[in-house]
Amino acid sequence: MDLKPFKLDIDELINEFGKGGSPSFAEMKKVWVSKKFSYIFEASPSKDQACFVQSLYAYCSGYMVSTHSLLSRLGGLYSLYCLFETQPFKPPFKIYISLGDLKNLRNIVTEAKVKGVKVVPALVKRMLDRNMFLFGSVDVNEGSAAERLDELTEIQNASIRIASKKLFANTRIEHFTHMDMGMELEVDLLKQKSAEYARAKELAIRAARDMVDVENIKHITENQTLIGDVVEKTAEDWKAQKELFYQQTGIDIVKEVQEKSSPNNKWLKSRMAMKTSVRN
Repeated sequence: MDLKPFKLDIDELINEFGKGGSPSFAEMKKVWVSKKFSYIFEASPSKDQACFVQSLYAYCSGYMVSTHSLLSRLGGLYSLYCLFETQPFKPPFKIYISLGDLKNLRNIVTEAKVKGVKVVPALVKRMLDRNMFLFGSVDVNEGSAAERLDELTEIQNASIRIASKKLFANTRIEHFTHMDMGMELEVDLLKQKSAEYARAKELAIRAARDMVDVENIKHITENQTLIGDVVEKTAEDWKAQKELFYQQTGIDIVKEVQEKSSPNNKWLKSRMAMKTSVRN
């Protein structure tokens, strides 16, 4: 999908906000409403919606670098917030933010405080409180929106994606009663990815302390059970239940007997040979 028209629309939005001369969020809301900018989502593709939304987020984040004027950087931040709040998707797509993006955000908050733009730290705190961000490592200048999306996709909803593929693609009961869920759900990979995400999120929250009061959002990183550990526990429970099922039904013994009853089975041939020799 060609994103150039959407990027031009964002350029016009932020440029018009800058012409107003006011750094207030109310000024951005006025421009946003006058342009009916929420309709940008009406043109979103039926497929790859996540990539589309992350591309819009990434383009707005690009305005937040220090080479732009404060008004332009505020325009990028305000646009980012408005895009999140007006998107029609449920659940909403969170905003991917790298540690590099977070540094840019911190610089904006610092300069806004100096200039007396009190709405900025309050807005950023609200974004953190509502857990609008997904924290990663690919900076906006280092990778495309697709690369950023790839990273967060590997982390978010990994267990659901893998489980759905494995559990619903093939509904043969024999397959499920004998499968190793730990291998099927790629638990080791999932644990690695969830641990990496937890570390990135912790670093991001630490960095955010310099911008706003993070006491109300420390719970995001404290005492959180990783999705990889949850899936590993589920796989272990599955294995225990499977063993109990074997004991109660004898299905594993039946499977062993069926395998031994195969016409090509050496065990069966040897048993038949023994019976023949006894009869003779």
